[in-house]
Amino acid sequence: MVKLGRTIKLRLYPDTEQSAEFLAMSREYQRLANIVSQWIFDHEFPLSWLQINYRLYKILRQGSPLNSQMVQSVFRTVVARYKTVQEQMKQHPYRYKNENNKWIRVPRDLTWLMKPIQFCRPQADLVRQRNYSFVNEMTQVSITTLSKRTKLAFTDKGFEEYFRGNWKLGTARLVHNRGKWFLHIGITKEVSDFDQQDNPKIVGIDRGLRFLATSYDYLGKTLFFDGQKALRKRKKFLQVRRQLQSKGSKSAKKKLKQLAQRENRWMTDVNHRIAKTLVAVYGSHTLFVLEDLTNVTFNTDDLPKSLRSSHRSWSFFQLEAFLTYKAQAIQSTVVKVNPAFTSQRCPKCGLVEKTNRHHETHEYWCRRCQYRCNDDRLGAMNIGMLGQEWLSGVKRPKIKKLTAIG
Repeated sequence: MVKLGRTIKLRLYPDTEQSAEFLAMSREYQRLANIVSQWIFDHEFPLSWLQINYRLYKILRQGSPLNSQMVQSVFRTVVARYKTVQEQMKQHPYRYKNENNKWIRVPRDLTWLMKPIQFCRPQADLVRQRNYSFVNEMTQVSITTLSKRTKLAFTDKGFEEYFRGNWKLGTARLVHNRGKWFLHIGITKEVSDFDQQDNPKIVGIDRGLRFLATSYDYLGKTLFFDGQKALRKRKKFLQVRRQLQSKGSKSAKKKLKQLAQRENRWMTDVNHRIAKTLVAVYGSHTLFVLEDLTNVTFNTDDLPKSLRSSHRSWSFFQLEAFLTYKAQAIQSTVVKVNPAFTSQRCPKCGLVEKTNRHHETHEYWCRRCQYRCNDDRLGAMNIGMLGQEWLSGVKRPKIKKLTAIG
């Protein structure tokens, strides 16, 4: 069994008094979080919630109207944020050249932080039953404030199924966004895990810009997700961003921030729809195979300047994350394979030759066996073959030198 995790977002409808109470509590929670963050930064203390609680609990309780449970939640919130940053630093090591003029990667830790993590937005994490609960036959939610518990209406549009199923509700976060209040609740459920011995279906997926995703399945069928419309929209975002940056006024900076949020929401929606389609088309017991793009730098020299920004900034990793958790819910899984030569290897005769791929016509043409196909489809085919090798436990020998045609 494996535990699935989701976050459901409920819209709250507080009156003026309730909204003021929520804002006061959120700001106090934010204030304490920054105090704890500064203390961790000053002392370089191990990221243990229990140790931080032992040192700071009495001090914060004496100087804050937050109740005991909320103060404990502050510690957990700050520790979780530092651990997230710490994990991100490990995944993006520092690079420098040694005395032999070779690049060396060194994992980073929290000592690289130049200043403490700042909690810039009011927030509050609420423990179920102690800080929030559903009452009146699930028509209202009761939430703790600085002075009392308050009840208010909410809407769960789009998330009704999570209340009827066997999902377990966990800690919630009270969020204030553009004048509206939301309750983000973490939920979990146990499902059967992916069984690689159960003859799973293998689907290779190549990610790119001309086609955001190209899948090649176990039946030899290919599915293309066109990226031209997305590229045109990214180009428009880029043009508007440059115009606002050239102005440099206060209102322009505000619009830039709003533009970035709108672009992120659009990009998230695109990746959600691609992942949802892949899961719906191929169903359960599927092995989705992706290239491992960790520490991969994309070459943009062959691209026009208008596309280079899109190639660097497109969120390939977000699509990977969405597909991973959606696949997990239907007893499927995602595996990452080495991306080396997936666009240069002929799937028929095995020849690896860079010049076989013709970027101008988006075609692969093998000079040895004359096999021809779309270059994105070829990448998906090779990725799927690597998935088959991963499943069988057979490792392909490393290629030290590209094969040349004499």
